[in-house]
Amino acid sequence: MAVLRIRHAPDPVLKRKTARVQKIDAALQSLIDDMFETMETAHGVGLAANQVGISLRLAVIGIPAEEEGQPRQDYVLINPEMIKKGGERLVDEGCLSIPDYRGKLTRAEWVKVKALDREGKEFRLKAEGLLAQALEHELDHLNGTLYIERMREQNTLDTLTAIDERETVEAAAG
Repeated sequence: MAVLRIRHAPDPVLKRKTARVQKIDAALQSLIDDMFETMETAHGVGLAANQVGISLRLAVIGIPAEEEGQPRQDYVLINPEMIKKGGERLVDEGCLSIPDYRGKLTRAEWVKVKALDREGKEFRLKAEGLLAQALEHELDHLNGTLYIERMREQNTLDTLTAIDERETVEAAAG
């Protein structure tokens, strides 16, 4: 496995809609493994193929375990499609392709997605919470959209350093 270079905005590959995966072969399996390793190394929750410069409809997601000692929930999504989504919630979101920033935007409360797994078998996934947010975020990437384009108010975009400083001051005051 290898750690791949994550593309940062304004790299044009991030703005193009990705192409459908035509065949699931050893090269794709290797790419999936490399994407998981890259995501883990960067401490991300998800990674789309175009974020590593490959314009294919492929994403990986790793949802952290809710309890200590539990395994992370890993998902491979080949040619994913959003089937339905509902509700609305305000979330704080960041992106490996826009490092050191976070912003507030609206995401669905729940989503339903269909995709192929790494063996090529179709599956459907209904998700809430962080998984729903990650699914929306990665599908946006595959469609050439960055989370900052979904923000209603650009003034909610902030650096991680400023956020850390505010949280430290709030903790000391609390």
